[in-house]
Amino acid sequence: MLAKRIIPCLDVKNGETVKGVNFENLRYAGNPVELAKKYSLEGADELVFLDITATNEGRKTTVEMVKKVALQVFIPFTVGGGIKSTEDMKILLNAGADKVAINSAAVKTPDLINKASSYFGSQCIVVAVDAKRYENDFYVYINAGKLNTGIKLKDWIIEIQKRGAGEILLTSMDADGTQNGFDIEMTKTVVKNSYIPVIASGGAGPNSEHFSEIFEKSDCDAALAASIFHFDTLSVPKLKTELRKKGIEVRI
Repeated sequence: MLAKRIIPCLDVKNGETVKGVNFENLRYAGNPVELAKKYSLEGADELVFLDITATNEGRKTTVEMVKKVALQVFIPFTVGGGIKSTEDMKILLNAGADKVAINSAAVKTPDLINKASSYFGSQCIVVAVDAKRYENDFYVYINAGKLNTGIKLKDWIIEIQKRGAGEILLTSMDADGTQNGFDIEMTKTVVKNSYIPVIASGGAGPNSEHFSEIFEKSDCDAALAASIFHFDTLSVPKLKTELRKKGIEVRI
């Protein structure tokens, strides 16, 4: 049985870590370099860095910040935000990222997934998917959750795997920042239609029950959280210890 992964996420805007609720009302959550070092030392399994306004501002991910973070971490490090080409990916991988995450660009230019996985290997390519309930189904949103693509979540999950994605980072926009628990129904839908690893994101609260529940009820491979770690309402070591007590295999 593979160990479940715990992944802190750094949502970065203007060089600062921020966090909101349902993708709105962002507030300062700390220095990304300092937080990255802390999570690496605490035993997080991986780290995700998302430049959340890069796409809407029409710019690329802040490479210098990525370099600074990469120097502080000794765990797999995924970077996303504003990536539109394999050249953008190459720059970030050379800056210290282990994997790159694409979202809006993947929807707008699906062939980018094929090219990227062929060029770098699928293990480097994470497709981030922001989804929300709409008219009794789940739909994919892009541009930092501003635009409903009209693409059904299940259809998109199937397509990105065929195109060579190596991992799926699923964020429930309905649950994001609420701390009311992960979106089990949405995550189950994705895991059921996926043969590659799925990271559940959105809704984690300051108790281990939310994590044990998403692992047990959806069988996702990893769970990602931000607020609870940034504001010290639950630490990575404490969470892992409690999950172990519940019989969930995690690396300590």
